[in-house]
Amino acid sequence: MAHIHLPDGVFSLQWVIIWWALALMVLAIALLVARRQTFTTQRLTAAALLAAVSFAIFQVNIPFAGGVHMNLTPLIGILAGPAIGSLIVLIVNILSAAIGHGGWGLIGANTLVNVSEVVSAYYLFYYATRRFELFTRGAVAAFGGLLVGNLLSVLIIVISGIQGSALSGSALLVYILQVPLLNLIVAVGEAIVTGFVVEYLGRVRPDMLALRNVAGD
Repeated sequence: MAHIHLPDGVFSLQWVIIWWALALMVLAIALLVARRQTFTTQRLTAAALLAAVSFAIFQVNIPFAGGVHMNLTPLIGILAGPAIGSLIVLIVNILSAAIGHGGWGLIGANTLVNVSEVVSAYYLFYYATRRFELFTRGAVAAFGGLLVGNLLSVLIIVISGIQGSALSGSALLVYILQVPLLNLIVAVGEAIVTGFVVEYLGRVRPDMLALRNVAGD
């Protein structure tokens, strides 16, 4: 859901490098954690499927308030875990930039945003909401993850500033605040979809919702 839809050149080179550096640090940690995990054919297949589905959904424009989209990052976090989920969203962002959905220079910033959604949803689902039934856990985790991602995307834009714009700081914050607010309205729909998917998987494939039992997660 949260994605900085800006072309290359909007952020100064300094901030492009900073967000890329932070993203690479996060991804390096994800790789280290992933190396400690046990990978079954099922997990690898699920990761590939999640990457493909997320990329496909990511390109579907919902005609609401100028166009929004889902990206299923919370579901990726719930089903793949933080480490593999972080690598999945990197792949999705690279493929999206390749077809013009966001600038190449913004892959670092967008990966940070999407990783925050993956990680937040994972911990909300497996730890913060364990006492609730599956639909509620999935919906709350999805909305919470998307909320974190939208807040981070706004923070990144305000910190970076927009080249060629007279707006900065609080003025820029007020100007762009409408975007996450609209996103969060649609996030309710994605949360409901995620809740139903999780509830269904809990009935037919409960093993896919047992990541907290995997060493390293």
